[in-house]
Amino acid sequence: MKSLVLDKPGSFSWKEITPPQPEDLQEGEALLKVRRIGVCGTDLHAFDGSQPFFSYPRILGHELGVEVLALGTGTSGINVGDICAIEPYRNPSQDHAVRRGKTNCGENLQVLGVHEDGGMQEYIRYPASLLHSSDTLSLDQLALVEPMGIGCHAVNRAQIQPDDTVLVIGVGPIGLGTVQFAKAAGAAQVLAMDINPERLAYLEEQVGIDGSILASSTAEADIRSQLGGDLPTVVFDVTGNAGSMMKAFEYVAFGGKLVYIGLFIGDIHFHDPYFHKKELTLLASRNANSRDFQQVLSYISEGKVKTDPWITHRARFEEVPGLFPTWKDPKSQVMKAMIEV
Repeated sequence: MKSLVLDKPGSFSWKEITPPQPEDLQEGEALLKVRRIGVCGTDLHAFDGSQPFFSYPRILGHELGVEVLALGTGTSGINVGDICAIEPYRNPSQDHAVRRGKTNCGENLQVLGVHEDGGMQEYIRYPASLLHSSDTLSLDQLALVEPMGIGCHAVNRAQIQPDDTVLVIGVGPIGLGTVQFAKAAGAAQVLAMDINPERLAYLEEQVGIDGSILASSTAEADIRSQLGGDLPTVVFDVTGNAGSMMKAFEYVAFGGKLVYIGLFIGDIHFHDPYFHKKELTLLASRNANSRDFQQVLSYISEGKVKTDPWITHRARFEEVPGLFPTWKDPKSQVMKAMIEV
């Protein structure tokens, strides 16, 4: 079978490898045909060499829509022929976080397509317990469940209340999901900030927001003008940009919460008296867990969140090496590229 390997930053190669067979399945495993692969920021950062916790060579791909071809012994809840989303986070040890249900951030967490080879190949073996099937969602939608789960998990971490006002900084795909789930959580107002006015316009058109702010030296004043002189009680920074992440402290209301979804390779600095004066709550949000996946499936099925705005570019599997560099170019206006296998 064909597999696409990222040998080093900027360099893909095709490899022919022996496909897994039903008789190869261990207890609890499923044999899967990969049908859809969503391209995310992690993949693009790995391609340009800026992704933390990453090593080469690696087969990318963790936003997957798959079909179940065969099942090993000891599986339940999944049937041959099901189409599924994949929860791409494996925990080889039952450490303290995992025992407490934090499977998204276990001490020895392995992420498909990051720490171990992922879905840019025709067939894979994977634990059936980490598959989420649906009778109503399409393969495209199933491949979107994982990236939508990132925003869902962050919003759940923030415990948004009806009187909360929310600012989402950075409205790429994960920011889009964060906006949608903040709105679904019942926030009083949801605003978005970005350096790209076209992204803000796209967000306003596709999902609707209560205000947009162009990132600039007047951003705080612009936020206050849209919130009646107040600052937002919950701020999500999705940028993975050090400057933005440190500047975000200034945008949070006194007694509010700052949630970091994006990350970068480096250190964050803030002025401690200012942090204490505001009595801020600082949260990190990583990945998603099974409850988030089920929530996303439910919200898509019920129409509480939209998937139409996500996919802006499509490609066949064989086209990926040539198109991947173009998806890094901001001029391409990619929100989400979807690969059909």
